[in-house]
Amino acid sequence: MSDVHRNLINGEWIDATDAGKNINPSNTDDVVGLYASATADETQQAIAAAKAAAPAWGTSSIQQRHDILKAASDEILSRKEELGRLLAREEGKTLAEGIGEAARAGQIFGFFAGECLRLSGEMLDSVRPGVSVTMTREPMGVVGIITPWNFPIAIPAWKIAPALAYGNTVVFKPADLVPGCGWALVDILQRAGLPAGVLNLVMGKGSVVGQAILDHDDIDAVTFTGSVATGKRVAAACAEKMRKVQLEMGGKNPLVVLDDADLKTAVEAAVNGAFFSTGQRCTASSRLVVTEGIHDRFVDAVTERLQGLVVDDALKEGTHIGPVVDERQLEQDISYIDIGRQEGAKLHWGGERLNRATPGFYLQPALFTETNNDMRINREEIFGPVATVIKVADYDEALAVANDTNFGLSSGICTGSLKYASHFRRYSQAGMVMVNLPTAGVDYHVPFGGRKGSSLGAREQGRYAAEFYTTVKTSYTLPL
Repeated sequence: MSDVHRNLINGEWIDATDAGKNINPSNTDDVVGLYASATADETQQAIAAAKAAAPAWGTSSIQQRHDILKAASDEILSRKEELGRLLAREEGKTLAEGIGEAARAGQIFGFFAGECLRLSGEMLDSVRPGVSVTMTREPMGVVGIITPWNFPIAIPAWKIAPALAYGNTVVFKPADLVPGCGWALVDILQRAGLPAGVLNLVMGKGSVVGQAILDHDDIDAVTFTGSVATGKRVAAACAEKMRKVQLEMGGKNPLVVLDDADLKTAVEAAVNGAFFSTGQRCTASSRLVVTEGIHDRFVDAVTERLQGLVVDDALKEGTHIGPVVDERQLEQDISYIDIGRQEGAKLHWGGERLNRATPGFYLQPALFTETNNDMRINREEIFGPVATVIKVADYDEALAVANDTNFGLSSGICTGSLKYASHFRRYSQAGMVMVNLPTAGVDYHVPFGGRKGSSLGAREQGRYAAEFYTTVKTSYTLPL
């Protein structure tokens, strides 16, 4: 199987005994590549390699870590068009979105290369005379990283970069559906000079590779992004092992549109947040909570905007929205569209499966109106190009509806009122709040995460990443 992209264990690319096809959702006749499927035994070997490498890497020089992460950043940015094309082929984002995500991965590594040189602690005087106290951060040890399919290079980057920057070793399992970008990222880091065993790649099924990571006693921390159901299983397994865990899961994010909103701004925020990236973002604006004075104009303007969007091959020039990632996700999206109809919501526009020049998983964006917040389509994460409009009387009802969800990742408001914008920022029960902007997307140097059923554990990204990837040590010294 010489043409297979192999797993990396202890600095060696391991020959595969089994492999899976990476299929282009824009053209199912196009095989992106063959990627190895690791066994449970191979995963255990990767964990052993990471454990063996942990002491030396955890005490390695900050200059060495900086240089490796900076070299990776430079290569990612220099290859962003190539990596973006790979991303578009395997996941279905448009080429522009793929290139943008690849660039973000490079920026993340650049940021954490700098963080290697800014590792800091605190020094205080003790209440006991002559005694000093220092607080320092040390690596957790071996970190298991399990990433989803919807951001196949950015999310691995924002987990792997801080893990390495703060001196941890890594066992990395990318999503089995889209392993290509994860493999390319590991290849870049390996050639940047990582010592053997510091970063190990084990591709394959979650039921095999992911479970082996969760079951192993030598994993010190697990960071996971994916579904709520799987996240609960990860949390339970980590609780059993008394290990640190970080979970990023779902969202049912509201975008509130008030009567005084600028209509064009509100429409762009809604369409971008709800439908771009084929709606396959945990930060997508899936609930559009609109006050009655602007409701009809807003719905008409969003519909007109949707009519002008092109759904086609992700690599094709002029495409605004690519395909759904695979047949299973497409079936889930269509099933929720049927559920919405059955619940009494009006399918105002779209929602049809589309045929294009190449066989793929194309779905017309769907907009529901005449919905209420008790419907399943407003309670459960659909994870596709499906959005609902909920009409409300005023700001107070809008805020109540926005917060009436089991999730709390991102929220937004479109308004010309500083009073309402300030109040919403304070009282929105979400980890990230946007004013006159789409709910999707945060900068790479700021914390990412939510509340309620969306997130568990420390925030990701930016300087807040240190909270998860390090442990704090308090030391006392009495000079002799």
